[in-house]
Amino acid sequence: MKSQQVNPLLILILALGVFAIITTEVGIIGVLPLITQKFNITAAQAGWLVSIFALVVAVSGPFLTLLVSGINRKTILLIAVLLFAISNVVYAYTTRFDMMLIFRIIPAIFHPVFFSVALVTGAKLVPPEKSSQAVAKVFTGITAGFAFGVPLTSYLAERFSLEAAFWFGAVVSIIAFIGIWIWLPSMPVQEKMSYGKQIGVLRKPALWLNIATVIFIFAAMFSVYSYFAEYLGQVTRMDGSWISAMLLAFGVIMIAGNLVFGQLLHRNIPRTVLLFPVLYMAAYLLVFYAGSYFIPMIIMVFVWGAIHSGGLIVSQTWLTTESQEAPEFGNSLFVSFSNLGITLGTSIGGWFIAQLGIHQVIWSGIIFGLLALVSIVVKIKFFTSRSRSSIETV
Repeated sequence: MKSQQVNPLLILILALGVFAIITTEVGIIGVLPLITQKFNITAAQAGWLVSIFALVVAVSGPFLTLLVSGINRKTILLIAVLLFAISNVVYAYTTRFDMMLIFRIIPAIFHPVFFSVALVTGAKLVPPEKSSQAVAKVFTGITAGFAFGVPLTSYLAERFSLEAAFWFGAVVSIIAFIGIWIWLPSMPVQEKMSYGKQIGVLRKPALWLNIATVIFIFAAMFSVYSYFAEYLGQVTRMDGSWISAMLLAFGVIMIAGNLVFGQLLHRNIPRTVLLFPVLYMAAYLLVFYAGSYFIPMIIMVFVWGAIHSGGLIVSQTWLTTESQEAPEFGNSLFVSFSNLGITLGTSIGGWFIAQLGIHQVIWSGIIFGLLALVSIVVKIKFFTSRSRSSIETV
């Protein structure tokens, strides 16, 4: 496929599809209180809508990606985004909680498939030397989801209704569906890779070091970010309005930070991957010492958000340098193990809070940052020649 024949809006359409998926996945967090009222259930029961989604993503990703590896890429993208649209409509109108739970499981199964195929498709739509930049643009759908999708879902639910909030997710998914249908050319699989060849990448020790890095980076990010609101409320003493503003600012600056890290990766992958945990740990130290001071903490939210965004594309790029023989399977591994990292980080961060207090949760992020740095250094030191040959083909 020649990139000049492709509508330039297509990368944005792929990013919009990712935006719709992220909005569906995490936007529900902001409306859980309204869901508990609608179905007359406890907060713990409503929490299953969040946890079941992440669990299904983590478990199903690589397996379903293998199963659909011979199907036309355009067909896969269309089916996945359509299921997200349908699921949001079900959320809006169902009167049964078990039905809503089922329609959290169904799109979660296709979440890693859409994500994996969209990243590979975005890279293939441009010349090889611009592939990392194209992937970074597709990744903006994630950061935009956090920046605008989550607060908009919450706002629509509070200002209008739950139905309006979920219709927002459905409409965005439908727009992405139409854009992919119109502008993405058919992308049949020219030569289906055998399951054995795709799974074969798991035999490489270097890949498992990269997987460990992904887990540690996401654990470092979400062991603290998961408690962002609590930290600002209890340590910085911000009220709800300020916390909402900081969440929005954090998400907006993530968009710019994502593009910056995309440029840095384009120039030098190993150096950027090494730099990320160092920057993140430095930011955490500043957040720890600035946490009790209102204005300095506002500044640190912007710094934190800019660096936080890099974890997404840095991790994805690092893992796929060792899975280029099966790029979509590699991306599915990224989605699954990043979700495992989120689960691990959130759990350990919660333990730090329970044992040591909310201010000390920063140290859980620093510990995981150190583990990520060690795994990166070991990978580069002991697999240098293999790493270089992989990176040269990125």
